[in-house]
Amino acid sequence: MNVSEFLEKNFLHFNARETLSAAKSYRKFVAAENGGKMMVTLAGAMSTGELGVSLAEMIRQDKVHAITCTAANLEEDIFNLVAHDEYRIVEDWRALSVEDEVRLRDEGFNRVTDTCIPETVMRHIERKLLVLWQDAANKKKMKMPAQFMFDLLDDEELVQHYQIPRENSWLAAAKDAGIPVIVPGFEDSTLGNIFAARVFEGKVANHQAIASGTMQMEKLIRWYKATSEHSPIGFFQIGGGISGDFPICVVPTMIQDLQLDVPLWAYFCQISDAVTSYGGYSGAVPNEKITWWKLEPEAPKFMVQSDASIVAPLVFAYVMEW
Repeated sequence: MNVSEFLEKNFLHFNARETLSAAKSYRKFVAAENGGKMMVTLAGAMSTGELGVSLAEMIRQDKVHAITCTAANLEEDIFNLVAHDEYRIVEDWRALSVEDEVRLRDEGFNRVTDTCIPETVMRHIERKLLVLWQDAANKKKMKMPAQFMFDLLDDEELVQHYQIPRENSWLAAAKDAGIPVIVPGFEDSTLGNIFAARVFEGKVANHQAIASGTMQMEKLIRWYKATSEHSPIGFFQIGGGISGDFPICVVPTMIQDLQLDVPLWAYFCQISDAVTSYGGYSGAVPNEKITWWKLEPEAPKFMVQSDASIVAPLVFAYVMEW
């Protein structure tokens, strides 16, 4: 049986049923006859978790129409593309001692759960980016964080040393499809830290190379306004944090701050292990977003409290099996 048949037979209750319902609704939402467009947001370490294998194909099949991600997910898609074979997998990561962690650190690895990223790839990419940052800063020609990575995808030297198929990179798929990639909070990343360090020591002339979050919000306003004139727009959120909160706020910004008549988000699904708590946003139930002028009251709403590295590929597979 295919993935759709498997889910429909076995995913009958609890988070499993919610997963299937979200997948069915997503499939219906982006169907040609409904014409819905979908924003997907990426928190956590989804790129290191190689979500690109399924997400890239979703983009190619016109099932994803915009991405908002943390800067970590932006850079880690490139890291994985050019250094995949140099990563180290630690199968018994829960049993690591402090001494084991120190040993990994001293060997030049940064651990993300069971996957250790080599420091060498970060320095390799830094050398490439430094030239681009310097040029942009000197010309005071700001670029979106994602644009610098798109430029790297055109770097012939890097292309010759890809260690996984380019088709498994969601960033490459986004570049090819021409969809917007929004990256709020660039400074909260390895490369963001490196950029600040290079400005501090004078190797990059100023901070005028990278577009700010507010500039990216303006770009997102323009995209949402133009897209919503022809299509309903949905929101598929993986994890929580800034990658979800930043883009979903584009609607109340337009309605409350710009006094524009635009439709609210028309579909919502979040995959997260966060639970509802006092004042926590990542675990807030979808209905709370209605009070903030984010979600249409009638919009399909789903909260799957599970592991996104398991759930998201299943949802994507279901959506594409049509």
